[in-house]
Amino acid sequence: AARTDVRSVAALAVELQLLLGDTSPRLAQDVIAALLDVPRFWPGANGSEAIDDSICHAARVAVARLRRGAPFAYAVRRAAFRHLTLDVDERVLIPRPETEGLVEQVLQLAGGAGGTAVDIGTGSGAIALSLASEGVFDRVIGTDVSRDALAVATLNAARLAGALRAPVEFRHGSLLAPVRDMRVAVIVSNPPYIAYHEAGDLPASVRDWEPTLALLSGADGMAATVAIIRGAADLLQQGGILALEVDARRASLAAESLAVDPRYREISVRLDLAGRERFVIARRS
Repeated sequence: AARTDVRSVAALAVELQLLLGDTSPRLAQDVIAALLDVPRFWPGANGSEAIDDSICHAARVAVARLRRGAPFAYAVRRAAFRHLTLDVDERVLIPRPETEGLVEQVLQLAGGAGGTAVDIGTGSGAIALSLASEGVFDRVIGTDVSRDALAVATLNAARLAGALRAPVEFRHGSLLAPVRDMRVAVIVSNPPYIAYHEAGDLPASVRDWEPTLALLSGADGMAATVAIIRGAADLLQQGGILALEVDARRASLAAESLAVDPRYREISVRLDLAGRERFVIARRS
C-alpha cells in the first residue's frame, strides 16, 4: 500500500535518494519531475510544495524499477518527444532524440502541402502524433505489426487529442500492408535496423528491456528498410516524400536501394545532431 506521510517535494526526494543509494543525486529529482511533467529544475526549486500521495506512490514504484535496471523512461512510464510527453512501457521502443530529427526533416520538406502522412512502425505513436500536432496534414496514419504497441499509441492519441491539428488513425499490420490501397503525401519510418548477430552488442538497457520486434531486422539489419523502400513508391503520390531513419553504418546501403529504383528522385543522406548519417530522404518521381 502507498504510504501517506510524504507531503513535500523535498521530503519525497530525500526518501527516493535513500532508496536509490549511491546513484546520481539528481536522479530522485528527475523521477519527481518526470511524474509531474515539469522541468528538471522544478523539484529543486520547489521543495516545500505539497505533493499528491498518488505521485509519491508512483515515484516509489519508479525507483523500484530503476533498481531492477529498467531504463528511466520505462521506470517513470513516460518519455518526452519534441513538444509532447508520451506514455511508454516495455511494449514500445523508447523514443530517441534522433527520431525527433526525422520528424523535423519531414516537417521542413512537407511544408503546408496537406495530404496524408503515414508513420510505419509507429510504436508509441511518437512520430505520428508529432506530425499531427505540428504539421499541416489532412490526416495521419500510424501502422504497427504489434497490437500491444498500437494500444499504447491509441492511449497517447486520446490523452493528447487537444494538441492535435489533424485526425490520427492507427492500423494493425506489417509495414505498408495496412495502407496498401492508398495514395499518400508522406511515408516516414524509424524501422528496426539492427542485424540479428548485433543484438549481443546492444547496451543491456536496450537489449534486455526494449521490444526485439522494434530493434532487429534480418541478418543484415536491412530487411524492413528495403521492404519499405520497395513498397513505398506504389503508395506515394507524385513528389511525395519518403523519409527513413537508418543505422548510420548502413545509410549508404539504403541510399543505394533508392538510387537503383527509377521511381525515386532527389535522394539524400542527412546527418543527425551528432554528425552521423542518420536520415535517408527521397521523393517519388
